[in-house]
Amino acid sequence: MEHLSRRWFLGVSGATLLTAGLTACGSGDDSGEDGKGGPLTAFVWGDDAARIQEDAIKRFNTSPAAKKTNGTIKLQRIPGSDYPAKLRTAMGSPSAPDLFFNWGGGSIKAYVDENQLIDLHDIIESTPELKNGFLPSIIQSGALDGRPYGIPMRGMQPVLLFFNKKVFKENGLQAPTTWDQLLETNRKLKARGIQPFALGGADKWTELMWVEYLVDRIGGPEVFRKIQNGDAAAWGDPAVLRAAEEIEKLIDGGAFGKGFSSVQYNNGGASALLAQGKAAMHLMGSWEYSTQLGKFKKFAEKDLGWIAFPEYTGGQGDIKNVVGNPTNYWSLSARTKNRDAAIAFLKTCASEEYAKALVANGDIPTTSNAGALLDASPNPEFAKFQYGLVQDAPAFTLSWDQAVKPEWQTPMLTEIDKLFLGQSSPKEFVNALKGLK
Repeated sequence: MEHLSRRWFLGVSGATLLTAGLTACGSGDDSGEDGKGGPLTAFVWGDDAARIQEDAIKRFNTSPAAKKTNGTIKLQRIPGSDYPAKLRTAMGSPSAPDLFFNWGGGSIKAYVDENQLIDLHDIIESTPELKNGFLPSIIQSGALDGRPYGIPMRGMQPVLLFFNKKVFKENGLQAPTTWDQLLETNRKLKARGIQPFALGGADKWTELMWVEYLVDRIGGPEVFRKIQNGDAAAWGDPAVLRAAEEIEKLIDGGAFGKGFSSVQYNNGGASALLAQGKAAMHLMGSWEYSTQLGKFKKFAEKDLGWIAFPEYTGGQGDIKNVVGNPTNYWSLSARTKNRDAAIAFLKTCASEEYAKALVANGDIPTTSNAGALLDASPNPEFAKFQYGLVQDAPAFTLSWDQAVKPEWQTPMLTEIDKLFLGQSSPKEFVNALKGLK
């Protein structure tokens, strides 16, 4: 499934990630002809989309910039199932990659704590192509403590509220733009025997999206920012409790049906409920469009609608705020043997040529020049909606399971699942999260 590369969990303790080897020499073999240790090494998640990075590196290696910096790059495509372990092992050895693919946030925190990555703030500020080349919310979304350690290198993946236009039309309903409207829509659909929302609750990360957006809309992005920075007490913010209470109302109101905990997203179960009209709405990452297009083409082209997550009346969060996976990033090892070449390559990720390659692949680039390129997208309407949403977003919060420190990921998802299953109350949910170490 396309979303799997976007939903990576480290799945190990933070202690495992705190790799050694900081005193080791630079990566790779030191016998290269360029006099700086041979070609730079770049690790990338080896899915189909990696061909875009492969082509970009081929272009760079024959470019004047490569000649000027006396450096070339060798790409290593690593199968997704092997990627986390291979990266951890490499970062703790003399063979650390010079550049590597990641999700920002918690996925790189252990490496940042061990001073293994280059803080890119000053480089971005002094490099016009990087400073002006990307949407600011995207750069900051991958940052830690406000410091950027990554340059965007793939498409944006905001979480959207998808809906079945046919079901809404047949029932005289409008897509909800406020939380109160959402609750009223939920009530009307239930009264007519229609499940309001599809939810693949067998995959716990699908439940997380509801908590992410509600906390943002109620308390603003600052609430999670404190949590992301490792402050367990911040789970006690009133916005977290209110979000849990709202979710409890939804569940008690039958929003997700009775069997959502056995429905999977990974096998297309939740998407089928939406496409077949058995559920009216589905909160999911933007990759839901391509999932629907692949499995239910006629529905995707005719009756699939999408809107931003509704506003919460009286909340502190801007309705323009977005949660999801802003993009993937290239991070630069502090032990790189040719920083100039690496930076020269990173600048190409902001180029129109690179953005066009992403668009042709059905992705929405995070570059500031992408808006003018989206007519070439497989679905320009959907592409432009996403781009406009992210372009206007005051904040784009990284998916929590990728943003928090690794040792919090699994227990956090477990507590969210218990809340959805009615196995814990909102207060018990908050207290459990405040107890995370």
